[in-house]
Amino acid sequence: MAAIRALIAPRPLGRRGHQRRRGWTGRILPIAAAALLGAGALAGCGSPQEAANGGGQDDAPVKVGLVHSQTGPLASYGKQYAEGFRAGLAYATNGTNKVGDRPIEVTEVDDAGDPANAVSAVKDLVGKGYKIIAGSTVSGAALQVAPLAAQNKVLFISGPAATDGVTGANRYTFRSGRQTYQDVLTAKSFIGSASGKKVLVFAQDSAFGKANEEAVKKVIGADGATVEALLVPASATDFTPFARQVRDAQPDLLFVAWAGTTATAMWQALDQQGVFGATTVVTGLDQRASYPIFGAASDKISLLSHYFDGASSTPAAEALKKAVPDGAVDLFHPDGFTAAQMIVHAVQEGGDDVEKMIAALEGWSFDGVKGRLTIRAEDHALLQPMFQARFSGGTPTLVKTLDPQEVAPPVSQMKG
Repeated sequence: MAAIRALIAPRPLGRRGHQRRRGWTGRILPIAAAALLGAGALAGCGSPQEAANGGGQDDAPVKVGLVHSQTGPLASYGKQYAEGFRAGLAYATNGTNKVGDRPIEVTEVDDAGDPANAVSAVKDLVGKGYKIIAGSTVSGAALQVAPLAAQNKVLFISGPAATDGVTGANRYTFRSGRQTYQDVLTAKSFIGSASGKKVLVFAQDSAFGKANEEAVKKVIGADGATVEALLVPASATDFTPFARQVRDAQPDLLFVAWAGTTATAMWQALDQQGVFGATTVVTGLDQRASYPIFGAASDKISLLSHYFDGASSTPAAEALKKAVPDGAVDLFHPDGFTAAQMIVHAVQEGGDDVEKMIAALEGWSFDGVKGRLTIRAEDHALLQPMFQARFSGGTPTLVKTLDPQEVAPPVSQMKG
């Protein structure tokens, strides 16, 4: 879907080769030697963790690490997530950014979309005693951070990363966004029964793309369709040969899952090769900046949507719109907002005790930007509404809101 992210960018370095990180105070700090420690070594760092969160003192700050893409191909997604997080934190704390008398201090770290950077950043934060990590714009990063959370017994709330593998990864890992399975169930809602039809998944050869292929096979394939995939190298810039393959395959349904800055060239190639006139196309609605890329074919495309401005009218959605710059709510603002709500609730109920934080989140239902959200206790899937949309005059309009149970993924077995 054009709505997500799975690209890997080069690692940004500061002086002397250190990765650099920036907190909300504007300070830039090098990632320290703790980033070089193995996860097993970090698991025994009990004292720094107690020191970082004040050992439960009534006014000691709660320190949260936000590891996401500030630079790289998916920086715009990371920016939305961080803005949404700030808005959600203010909303959940009634503007105080505190839980009781304890301020919530947030340190943002740029992983530039590189899972290796994310792992180093998380190791550094855990080594400094952080018990709460949030973020992961990129699916590949989320999949590598999740095991670290379990090994070091810290709370990890993954963000926009859509891979289904985050759900049920372990009891320390949660998610604040939707997952691929929910995207595919939303796509299926457009076509009803797929029995006897041929479905082609057109995606990048990445963790995100492969997750979409797997999900389409599980969901639409199980409904009787024949599902094939055309996976494009993430480095590709000329999409004409791939568009020809799509046209020649003559699918009944083309499911497009795409991420990042090459989306414009990809859609242009599909249009030039006459794909839109030859098959039904379903794709995910991406961020605002992508809206013009569909061109004249936009009204022919069925859009599955995680979120767009105007998709809901909840109190949280209204608060988000007031908080983001110019009221320009975008695709992944809700993910950050939801993460902040989850963290505030976890700290309110669990203090510095991660086990109590987990217990507080499992099974919790709350009102978010999209509507009523529920954290499924069995595997930590986030059950949530999804949306059907179409373009009208270049702007997405709501066709239908799907109930959380209509798009609920099957329960995953918790891995640890």
